[in-house]
Amino acid sequence: MNIDSTYYWLFLCLLPITAFLYSSIGHGGASGYLALMSLFSVAPDNIKPTALLLNVFVAGISFFYYYRAGFFNKKLFFYVSIASIPMAFIGGLIELDPHIYKKVLGVFLLCSLLKILNVFGKEKKTKRKIIFWQSILIGASIGFLSGLIGIGGGIILSPIILLLHWGSMKEAAAVSALFILVNSIAGLLGQFSQGIYLDNCASIMVLLVIVGAILGSYLGSKKMNVTHIKYALATVLVMASLKLFLF
Repeated sequence: MNIDSTYYWLFLCLLPITAFLYSSIGHGGASGYLALMSLFSVAPDNIKPTALLLNVFVAGISFFYYYRAGFFNKKLFFYVSIASIPMAFIGGLIELDPHIYKKVLGVFLLCSLLKILNVFGKEKKTKRKIIFWQSILIGASIGFLSGLIGIGGGIILSPIILLLHWGSMKEAAAVSALFILVNSIAGLLGQFSQGIYLDNCASIMVLLVIVGAILGSYLGSKKMNVTHIKYALATVLVMASLKLFLF
C-alpha cells in the first residue's frame, strides 16, 4: 500500500471505524473505503480490488445479523441479483483511465452522501408488488457499476427499494447486504481474471474491518440510533469527493 509511513497507522485505525459505521446501517462500506483510500492517496489500481475485498467480509457479517433478525426477503434478493452478478463480473474486467476513474468515483461518493442523508428513499408502511423486468434492469445496471467502480451496490440499491416501496428499511438493509456480498465477489473475480493482485497488507485490513463489522452489524440490527453515524459518514464522503475533484 503506497501510503506514507507517517499516516499508515492512522489509515489502519480508521478502517474498523468505517466498517463499524457502515455495517450498522447494513452496508459493506465500499464508499467509505474508497473515500479513505482516496484521502490517503492510494493508487487507483489498488483502490478497486481492495474495496471489493473488504466489502465481501463486512457485507457478509452484516447479512448474517440482519438475516438472523428475520429481515431477509428472498424473493426481492433473487429478482435484483439474478442479472447483477454477471454484470458485476463484466464491470470488474474494465479498467478506467485513472483520471476518469477519480472523477467517476467523486460523483459516486456525492451520490452516496445523498443516500446517507436520506435524500433518496424513505420508509413507507405500504409495500408494492415487485415488477420482475424492473428488478432485472435495476440489478444489471447496479451490478455493472459495482464491478466498474469497486463497490457492492447496496448504497444504490437500498434507496431504490425504499423509493419503489418494495420493502422496509430493515429489509432493504438485509437484501442490500447479500447483494453487496455477491456483487463484490463477482467484481473481484473479474479483477483477478485481468491479472490484478491485492496488496500485501490486505489481510491486515480484512481483520480490522471484521472487528468493526461484527460490532456495527450487531448493534445496527437491533435498535441503535444511527443519526450521528450518518453525519460522520457524510463528513468523510464530502472530504474525499473534494479531494478527487480538486487534485
